[in-house]
Amino acid sequence: MSKHQFFQKAAELGLALAYDDVRLKTGYTEISPSETRTGGRFSRNISLNIPLVSSPMDTVTESKMAIAMAKAGGIGVLHRNMDPQTQASQVNKVKLHLNIVINKPITVTPDQQIAEVDKMREDNDFSFHSFPVVDEKHRLIGLLTKHDFDLCEDRRQPVKQAMTAKEDLLTASPETSTDQAYELMRKHKKKILPLIDNQGVLKAVYIFSDIKKIKQDDQKNHNIDQDGHLKVAAAIGTGADEVERGLLLAEKKVDALVIDTAHGDSKKVMDTLKTLKNKISKNIDIVAGNVSEGASARRLAEAGADGIRVGQGPGSICTTRVIAGIGSPQLSAVYHCAEAVKEFDIPVCADGGINNSGDITIALAAGAESVMLGRLLAGTNESPGDFVTIQGAPYKTYRGMGSVGAMNTNRASRERYGQTATGKTELVPEGVEGAVPYKGAINNIIHQHLEGVRRGMGYVGAADLEQLRSKAEFHRISQAGWQESHPHHIQITQDAPNYSPDK
Repeated sequence: MSKHQFFQKAAELGLALAYDDVRLKTGYTEISPSETRTGGRFSRNISLNIPLVSSPMDTVTESKMAIAMAKAGGIGVLHRNMDPQTQASQVNKVKLHLNIVINKPITVTPDQQIAEVDKMREDNDFSFHSFPVVDEKHRLIGLLTKHDFDLCEDRRQPVKQAMTAKEDLLTASPETSTDQAYELMRKHKKKILPLIDNQGVLKAVYIFSDIKKIKQDDQKNHNIDQDGHLKVAAAIGTGADEVERGLLLAEKKVDALVIDTAHGDSKKVMDTLKTLKNKISKNIDIVAGNVSEGASARRLAEAGADGIRVGQGPGSICTTRVIAGIGSPQLSAVYHCAEAVKEFDIPVCADGGINNSGDITIALAAGAESVMLGRLLAGTNESPGDFVTIQGAPYKTYRGMGSVGAMNTNRASRERYGQTATGKTELVPEGVEGAVPYKGAINNIIHQHLEGVRRGMGYVGAADLEQLRSKAEFHRISQAGWQESHPHHIQITQDAPNYSPDK
């Protein structure tokens, strides 16, 4: 029975399936796990080297997590439980973490006061101190460095008096490669290399610390844009204020906006999506959700969405299905939503319900091009949760965006669940608060889950995710089959890095 026949038969019986209800059938293979390719898409134009996305939760994704995810080959979605300026600053931190070459450096003019430059740095939350100084024709005349800032006692002093003059700078032509720039700066012991043309016009800048970081880092899997910056997405809500948030994030070169609501099949989402599509650059994708029905996904696609976020209630901290009595088990939701938008050539992201790496393989086989992770990434060095100690062991806080704590603290969480007009004492939470064991750095977590996916692909005989989706066939398993799938009739004495009995 083909995958499509399998799900159609289940639908005819009124049956919706979760990941634990099925297992993939094995098949003939000429592919070893190490030869498989896991690249895909998060949205229409946002490619991924690995099919993993971090969730926009305030205990999961801020700039540190987003940087780590993009360096691993995926992408992070910055949560919106912060004011727009702070979120824009977080986007900036991710985009400026790696700079192969800065093609549009922030410049200052010779007659500006140092105090004005100080204010510009503060207003834009710039972490750097070096600014090329240019004249009215954008010709380089000097460089304002941290050293110059530190030695300036009178902040009313003009830049031209505090700067290091062009004659004392190392410069190079715009054709200078990264390797050439690195060797030049090492040889001359300079940390900044402006690139200027024959007329002295500033074209770009190399920063030694950035090049060194890039050369020392294993970049082959980095998910970077055409300018060499890490890719990042950010969550927004609905309505006029959130449109303004989206426009601000677009100015900071965010790669994708994610309209983040509990019920994506709504007029507010459609209106926000259409408004933003008319106002922002076509280079910025908009992912909309969350939904769990094929018809809902199709309506979002028709409204112009570049990607669909699928999942209503499957998360470990979500109580939406219990409180509201709605929602589809996640596997069926992913399949039906992916099928509904196939003709639009946009991907779906399976959000929630992932407990083991095998669940990721199943989600991708059902039709998703990526999966969104929350709990599995919470509790890491990169997650923003607070540390707590439980029975002597280290944990980090993890909460649903519909939990009492999240909704009490942030209007964005209340808005996500349609409760902006509700008083805090009348909130109806759709999530819980908890803690997860401290896990260290995410690198090993990503490695274990990605390698699990590769092994699943090898068993199916799929060289890439497209083949996984086309070749996949499913077994419907019983409760006994599920129990048989797990270790049984033994006492586990040594934990495995990719399996825990409490999962």
